[in-house]
Amino acid sequence: MNRFAVAQPRTYQEASTLLQEKRFSLPMIKAGGMDVLDHLKEGLLAPDLLIDIRHLHQDEHGEDIFMLGGVDQKPQLHIEATTTLSKIVGSGLIRKNAPVVMQALENAATPQVRNMGTAAGNLLQRARCWYYRNDQFDCLKKGGPTCYAVAGENQYHAIFGDGPCHIVHPSNLAPALFVCDAIVHVIGGKRESLPIAELYHMPDKGVRSEHNLEPGEIVTHISLVPKSASGFYSIKEKQSFDWPLAMAAAAIEMEGSTIKSARICAGAVAPTPWPLPKVEQALRGVNVDDEAALKKACEVAIEGAKPMSENAYKLKLLPVAVRRAVMRAAGRLKDEEIEA
Repeated sequence: MNRFAVAQPRTYQEASTLLQEKRFSLPMIKAGGMDVLDHLKEGLLAPDLLIDIRHLHQDEHGEDIFMLGGVDQKPQLHIEATTTLSKIVGSGLIRKNAPVVMQALENAATPQVRNMGTAAGNLLQRARCWYYRNDQFDCLKKGGPTCYAVAGENQYHAIFGDGPCHIVHPSNLAPALFVCDAIVHVIGGKRESLPIAELYHMPDKGVRSEHNLEPGEIVTHISLVPKSASGFYSIKEKQSFDWPLAMAAAAIEMEGSTIKSARICAGAVAPTPWPLPKVEQALRGVNVDDEAALKKACEVAIEGAKPMSENAYKLKLLPVAVRRAVMRAAGRLKDEEIEA
């Protein structure tokens, strides 16, 4: 059995320093620890140091979620990296100013996981591909010779991207933050922040990882632009704990019933959160009460898709998820209709 040390730094800077200590071969950050624990149980990783940052705060007052900005500054929502998913879902500030974020997380995982999992942990969790998660497969993501999904069971894999690894990004939160123009704030490197759109990379840019954080960098908090007209919709095989087959986040600006502008991001269909600029363009000028026009605009979501042998069904699901996210953002899709 692998043995490891546990450190509980008092500041993010201390945590970053520990992360770069040369005497440790594989130091790892742990907050809620849900994904880390999965990796340990499956024997996928053998760290020699776990750095527990669960109780760290970037905000000096120890608040998890608050609004920044005054008369001369545009308002921004601040979410601490270690804020649990449950706290985000229960926040009145989030519900009012960024409902897409609340909706993305309210049915993610299970209540127990939401009580432990954190904002940054959700963003940085590893792929849920069953070949990667099974230690019996020496897949490409683990340094092996091949992506077994190409010729294997790929019904839950990507329909966008050209590989060489065909995972789908597992985070519900990332697409929601994308449409809110979120900024990820970090410590321990040469930069202080990066846009959520630059946090991830495609597998051809580095198959062994999914994010662009430099060694020693730790996420401290996330800031996002309030988007009160926003919505999220996911399609799953069952309504209890399950991974989405396709999901979409939308933030729109409207004049009456007409869409002036839109920000759309899909999830569970590509190795990264997948922006849909062509859908954004197609939605401009569409009346949300014109079902045919809205449906036509959302069908653009599958342009460029390259389904694998067993996941072409996602071509039908994705436009539906996008359309319902837009309807939810416009207030045309109520919670009781979603649950029905």
